[in-house]
Amino acid sequence: MFSVTVREHLMIAHSFRGEVFGPAQRLHGATYLVDATFRRPELDADNLVVDIGLATGELGRVVGEFNYHNLDDMSEFAGINTSTEFLAKVIADRLADRVHAGALGEGARGLAGITVTLHESHIAWASYERAL
Repeated sequence: MFSVTVREHLMIAHSFRGEVFGPAQRLHGATYLVDATFRRPELDADNLVVDIGLATGELGRVVGEFNYHNLDDMSEFAGINTSTEFLAKVIADRLADRVHAGALGEGARGLAGITVTLHESHIAWASYERAL
């Protein structure tokens, strides 16, 4: 399996509900490094996994929808604990929608999967992997 990874960063504010979250129940900020890895079993006609420029641009647009926002104020996340794991899935699903819409080019239609990893720090991160 071939893969290409592109990176962006994301800064958000949010809070959690539930005793399991301890002090994170209060409003707090999070800064993530966001890695999106695109996979395919064979390279396209240009010997690429995906156009890195298009992949980087689309990841930036997806992340830009949340960057510098308080997720608690976004109606789409009302009543949801926006954990790192949950946000990785949201970003992966939105990237998948863009692949299917052709935003990453025709060659990207041969992608087999995407993994999005959100790095909370140098010692903790979470990922979501999905097929295309």
